[in-house]
Amino acid sequence: MSRYFTEETFRFLQQLGRHNSREWFHAHKPMYEAHVREPFRRLLVDLQPALAEVSLHYRADPKAIGGSLFRIHRDTRFSKDKTPYKTWQSARLFHERNRQVEAPGFYIRVQGGRSFVGAGLWHPSPDNLRRIRQFIVDNPGAWASAAHGKAFERRYPLDESDMLVRMPRGFPPEFVHAADLRHRNFVASRPLTDATVLGPRLRQTLEKDLQALAPFVDYLCAALDLEF
Repeated sequence: MSRYFTEETFRFLQQLGRHNSREWFHAHKPMYEAHVREPFRRLLVDLQPALAEVSLHYRADPKAIGGSLFRIHRDTRFSKDKTPYKTWQSARLFHERNRQVEAPGFYIRVQGGRSFVGAGLWHPSPDNLRRIRQFIVDNPGAWASAAHGKAFERRYPLDESDMLVRMPRGFPPEFVHAADLRHRNFVASRPLTDATVLGPRLRQTLEKDLQALAPFVDYLCAALDLEF
């Protein structure tokens, strides 16, 4: 069993939050590479066999640029917060057609006290949002199984941070899953403890999460006519 992240990982990200400047980051970039980015890239490589068992259409790409890892640089163009760096490191395990079409994916975030694993589609386009809602209306039984099985719902609750107050226009208010049609995001996730992230069984834990989240992602892929 292999450990990927250490206390130095969390320490670097915490210090980055306190000294969030380009000068500080470039002076400490070797720490970022050694304790954050390189361990994450190694984890992505080690997750590839398990991801292939879940779906042959998803990728855990360890490339430093253009792969699964998100940039640690923030996009500050439309934000009042102009700090240049995120205080976490995250990665997406993406669909092979991700560059051509909008697609659901798996997501891993590492940050002291705020790590989590999840899956789904964040801020889908209006057209795709309507397609997912209509697919739920047309396939309620499969949706209940994919998103509301007792074990799944308890472990991976749907994100409720951004929902419509009323039912979207054109959808039946008496629908059995009416509340779900008010979602603007279709994401399910669970927190990861610091002990799990720093421990020797992180990979095995995430492999189980990928298996458990797969039916939810499969359903969203079906709603968008994507292979799974």
